Amino acid sequence: MKITRLNAFMARDKDRPRVLLRIDTDQGISGWGECYNHGPDRALAPLFDYLATFLTGWDPRRVEYINQYLLQQTRFPPGALGLAAISAIDQCCWEISALALGVPVYQLWGGTVRDRVRVYAGVYTAPDPAAARDHFDALNSAWGLTAFKLSPFRGDLHAQRWGTVVRESAEYFRRLRETVRTDYDIAFDAHAKIFEPKQAIELGNALAPYDPLFFEEPIRPEHVEVWGELNRAIRCPLATGESLYNRYEFLRLLSVRGADIIQPDVCVVGGPSELRKIAVLADAHYVTVAPHNPMGPLATAVNLHFALTQPNFRILEYRLPAGNNYDGSASDGAGGYVIDPYLPVDGHLLPRPDRAGWGVTIDPAVTTRDDYVHWERKVPLKPDGATGWA
Repeated sequence: MKITRLNAFMARDKDRPRVLLRIDTDQGISGWGECYNHGPDRALAPLFDYLATFLTGWDPRRVEYINQYLLQQTRFPPGALGLAAISAIDQCCWEISALALGVPVYQLWGGTVRDRVRVYAGVYTAPDPAAARDHFDALNSAWGLTAFKLSPFRGDLHAQRWGTVVRESAEYFRRLRETVRTDYDIAFDAHAKIFEPKQAIELGNALAPYDPLFFEEPIRPEHVEVWGELNRAIRCPLATGESLYNRYEFLRLLSVRGADIIQPDVCVVGGPSELRKIAVLADAHYVTVAPHNPMGPLATAVNLHFALTQPNFRILEYRLPAGNNYDGSASDGAGGYVIDPYLPVDGHLLPRPDRAGWGVTIDPAVTTRDDYVHWERKVPLKPDGATGWA
């Protein structure tokens, strides 16, 4: 079997851009992968054209060989775009390998260690407790979800005195716990907006008495050693990892005991080949894995196969695909590119043992249109005019 072509497609999921890759072979078997692509999206297609100049003619079933070659061919460590491309190629090669054998990808990784995979939904704001309760209950009624993630910030953290930010966040979580069902798990994502570690500690410990599922990424990831100090000082589970690139960066984080839960992204780190190595390192440090998964339904399928096979998996971030509303009603489906996405049943995603590869079907229309939609992260301005982390 030989690779004949790399095909990049610009798709979208609701209002977000997505870059998909299909690798074709001379035996008529094609595999799909998804990139992390929150800018610059248009740069990925020519990168795939370049990589095709030497991948064409190779056997895609030599997954580890191809993955290592792509990493080594760059000579210097690849950045976000290079790893996003490698991630998609790796996903494609794993699916081709599974399709050639007529089995789900998870069978190539040793089979399942669990029957289903628990997911949580991101709400991404901090609605009033009554509104949050209604939103959670609707997700529970429609999809069985019992885990959710919110922002810890009630207002503009740059425009208020920090003590006010901490007090309002703690009071909000207390009222939220009193309002929603007691069996709901609630996590908080600070989106690395806090610059000072002391402030991150203050906020984490203000949330801790009300039992958060985890406190995610309060500060930037670059200074790994500070994360060890954070984790020793914060009295609730600390999670991070979406902005780390490879097993070596995660090893530094794990070595300083910088997190209780790591959140690598299969579309960022170099694909499932690298993700599985990262998870093994975490397992040796008694740390669980909750993959970062804000991308589309194809990435969700890839993460599901990983989670089914990984003993120290914790919970999976989940975003309802186009065509499905949080209350279970149907939307117009704009931007959907997977015909049969994995949808939660009783708060979990279930394997499809009768489906080979990733177990989903890409809409053929993706290959005939350009669905680019511009999206960029909004950078906040502080009262003095300086920029802050988004």
